Amino acid sequence: MAGLKELRTRIESVKSTKKITSAMKMVAASKYRRAELTLQKSELFQKMMINNIKKVLLELKTLEEEKNIHFVLPKMLVEPKSPKVYGLFVLSSDRGLCGGYNTMIAKTTINRIKELEKAGKTVKVFCYGKKAVSALKRFGLTQIEQIHSTVIKKHLTYEEALFFLRNVWETKMHYKLDICEIVYSDFLSGLKRTYLSKQVIPFDIKLTKEDSQINMQGNAYYDYLPDKIALLKELSSIYMRTSIFEVLINSQASEHAARMASMDNATKNAEDMIHSLTFKYNSLRQSAITTELVEIVAGAEAM
Repeated sequence: MAGLKELRTRIESVKSTKKITSAMKMVAASKYRRAELTLQKSELFQKMMINNIKKVLLELKTLEEEKNIHFVLPKMLVEPKSPKVYGLFVLSSDRGLCGGYNTMIAKTTINRIKELEKAGKTVKVFCYGKKAVSALKRFGLTQIEQIHSTVIKKHLTYEEALFFLRNVWETKMHYKLDICEIVYSDFLSGLKRTYLSKQVIPFDIKLTKEDSQINMQGNAYYDYLPDKIALLKELSSIYMRTSIFEVLINSQASEHAARMASMDNATKNAEDMIHSLTFKYNSLRQSAITTELVEIVAGAEAM
């Protein structure tokens, strides 16, 4: 009967765990849905901003070719000719229970560091999220310049994105970084995400052959006021802020999706374990009852 008591205790324990994982799944699903809706709204605005910047860049390029002049572009659009120092800003979570999300962030960071160091670059790492630090140390990285708590507290706000951007810019100036990249998870769907290192300062927008007619609408051309350089500077500033916001909301949606999937798997595993333990409990109980009946019958026959 001691075995039955232990099984009962274990079944109740697994049931309690199942309630917790199921509740965490529901919370993560709610947060994930909210982040996904925010992401969908921001993506359209981001695409429009990129198109507007490309229109002005194409116009300036055309003027340079026609008049043989050179425009001085805003610093946010000009990449150093020979960048030497790279800053990697790693976005992870402060909490676990989200599958391999933080491990993949750390792995992407390590791969990018190896790639840059192989090219002869100096790399400085700045972590935002406690889980990235422990994961990076497991991969053998010990030199981390700064460690911060996660940028996003509950649901991302524009003010949090601006605070993070200021922090990145101040870090760039203090450490004299040539290029700033953010390592994060780009959200694709609830079950799919990609991990990458994206350059954000200076941001990289290049014209392609498909953009040759982007500044035309039918037979009409776009015109710009007050002037193209001033407009480009303002557009670049707005794009920088919205780009950071999009990176952060992608990171948040990916984290919630990963946690939702992880808790869903944990809940299913708990259900399977409960079924297995219950089957074992019933088998032992039935065996014990059968043994008792045999003993009673044998005793009755002996009398």
